[in-house]
Amino acid sequence: MTGFDANGAARALTELRDRRARIDRLDPTPRTEAEGAAAQHARARLLGADPPAGFKVGATARRMQEYLGLSGPAAGFMRASGVHASGATLRYADFTAPGVECEVAVRLSRDVPPGPCSAEQAAAAVGEVMAGIEIVENRYGALDALGTPALIADQVFHAAAVLGAGFAGWRGLDLDRLAGSITVDGETRGEGVGGDLLGHPMNSLAWLASSEVAAAFGGLRAGQVVMLGSVTPPIWLDGPASIVVAFPPLAEVRLRLAS
Repeated sequence: MTGFDANGAARALTELRDRRARIDRLDPTPRTEAEGAAAQHARARLLGADPPAGFKVGATARRMQEYLGLSGPAAGFMRASGVHASGATLRYADFTAPGVECEVAVRLSRDVPPGPCSAEQAAAAVGEVMAGIEIVENRYGALDALGTPALIADQVFHAAAVLGAGFAGWRGLDLDRLAGSITVDGETRGEGVGGDLLGHPMNSLAWLASSEVAAAFGGLRAGQVVMLGSVTPPIWLDGPASIVVAFPPLAEVRLRLAS
C-alpha cells in the first residue's frame, strides 16, 4: 500500500456521500483490495466508528456476484447509528436510490482474530443467529469503471441494517437449508436459502475473518453483528414501502420506509 493515501480516499468518499453525489470514481484511487480496506478503515476512524457495530458481507451468492459484476464476496463496516431493531420506521428520503436485501445475520459471542478461519472456527464464535434487512444504496455509476477496491472503500453499497430478535438455539438448525423470503408491501419479491451464501452461512463468516477488511480492522469482536449476505438480489424501491424478511423459525424482521 506504499504511496496510497487511505485518509485522503476516506475524506473524498465522505465528501461525496455528504453531497449524495454519484460515485463514478474515487481520487485517490485504491488499486488493490487491501488498499480499499485501508480506505474503509480510515473512513470508519473519520466517522468515530472504529471499532464498528459490525460488518456486512456482500456478493456471497453466485447470482449476487453476477448481478454486481464481482468475482467474489466483499465486505464493509456498519456504524452503530445505522443498525436498528425490527419494527424500525426510517425516512425513505434519507437514502439515495435505496434497495433492500434478505439477509441472515449473526451476533458474535467471542473475538475472531484476522487470518485464516474455518467454518467450524467461525461457528464457535457465534452466539445468536437472526434474520436481517440490509438497506443498500445505488450510489454508483458503472461498477466496472469504479473498480472493486473503490467499492470496498465505500462499504459495498451499505447504508443501514435492521435486525430481528436473536435465536440462541441456532445450532439445532440446518442453516444451509434455512429458507428465506422478502416481501414489499405484502408482495413476495424474492426467496432463497442459507446455502446460497457460499454454500453455508458460516462459510461467509469464515471468509470475512480471513478478508482484507477484517485485517484492516484488527479482526472481529464479541458483540459485533455480521450480515452474512443476501439470498436474493436487491429489491430497488421507487418510494416509501413496508418490508418483511422471514427465515422461519427465526423471528421476522420488519422495516417501514416512510415518506
